[in-house]
Amino acid sequence: MTNLIESYTAYFNAKPQFIARAPGRVNLIGEHTDYNGGFVLPMAIEQEVSIALVPRLDSTVRLFSLDLDLIAQFELGALLHGDGWDEYPKGVADELLKAGFRLNGFDGVITGNVPRGAGLSSSAAVELAVARAFCASSNFEWDAVQMATICQKAENHWVGVQCGIMDQMASAASRKNNALFLDCKTLAIQNIPMPANIAVVVMDTSTRRGLVASAYNERRRQCEESARDLNVEFLRDVSWLDFQNNIGKIKNPDALKRARHIISENERVLNTVDAMRSNDPFRMGKLFNESHISLRDDFEVTNDALNQIVESAWEQDGCFGARMTGAGFGGCAVALVEKEKARAFAQAVGAAYKHRCGLEALVYLSKASDGASISKC
Repeated sequence: MTNLIESYTAYFNAKPQFIARAPGRVNLIGEHTDYNGGFVLPMAIEQEVSIALVPRLDSTVRLFSLDLDLIAQFELGALLHGDGWDEYPKGVADELLKAGFRLNGFDGVITGNVPRGAGLSSSAAVELAVARAFCASSNFEWDAVQMATICQKAENHWVGVQCGIMDQMASAASRKNNALFLDCKTLAIQNIPMPANIAVVVMDTSTRRGLVASAYNERRRQCEESARDLNVEFLRDVSWLDFQNNIGKIKNPDALKRARHIISENERVLNTVDAMRSNDPFRMGKLFNESHISLRDDFEVTNDALNQIVESAWEQDGCFGARMTGAGFGGCAVALVEKEKARAFAQAVGAAYKHRCGLEALVYLSKASDGASISKC
């Protein structure tokens, strides 16, 4: 934070009044279920986006990106679409205004260490940090669920990515040392304590994807198609038994495969929560492995690098289970590992992955962290 405060002082020739922050997240299990009204189990991570700011009395937002060395400036009363990094802050402002919030601008410096495009929700971290900054500049009460919903709408409507609610809710509402069990249909949340004897290891494949240009939106359309064939609003409303009994109603073979993943994945999330509550890491790991196979074969959102790093993890001593995490097509995987063997695992899986494909993986232990917050300087 010292560097961020010093950077604000150097850029704006004044000291900041507030620091707004919001974390990235790693999804433990429940992939692509969020926009199907299903269940997810993410946790906030230590990597985050932070904004040092001073509120303004007018409607101007000046936001300097320390990481990109670029300044964005826009007027809240005249928001225009563009193609720069500031589309996320503008989108959040637009949705806050639509929701009836009276906004003041701010001068800010933004920085973050959430890897971009890695499946750790860097975009949601930006959105929630910006929402927290507007909360400070405009003096309105913070409601985590409401702000997560507004930030999701910003990504859907302004940025054009039809994401579900999971990323924003994890960034807004998570609690330290807990995973966030979220029902994406009702937005009910429960904090599930992380078992003390396991470590969560994030494995970055060093491959990246762009959600807007990827098959993400296509997968969503295929899920909606299969839901229509089954005459339900969301695939979440279909049990595994109902799916087996009505499988012939889904005419598109690809839509059938997508539905099979979503419906089985919802079951896996519920079973993982039960396993966490009973402190059963072996059962958790088995469910992680099954999730990856389903994402690979039925939802078809892995790539060679994700498969190779997960297979490398499966081979290591102390690994209960591993799976890709995030939207897929590149990015990160996540492993559950015996805590005392976690550091040795991190070194071994990195070496095994490099041997398989020649790429350097960034492998690190991750702790469950708090959601978005604001502090005074």
